[in-house]
Amino acid sequence: MAFKIGAACISCGVCMSECAVEAISEGTDHYTIDADVCIDCGACADVCPEGAISEA
Repeated sequence: MAFKIGAACISCGVCMSECAVEAISEGTDHYTIDADVCIDCGACADVCPEGAISEA
């Protein structure tokens, strides 16, 4: 199951640089995770300073 980025995202970009498979991209309101690319490693959630990333 892929991770998702919630509304608490402050668009800092820390998660994007941590993603090993480049599944994270900049969205209109906040960053988003492509569920088809995400390998469910959780590295992005571990570095998010706002706790905005969770399992979908």
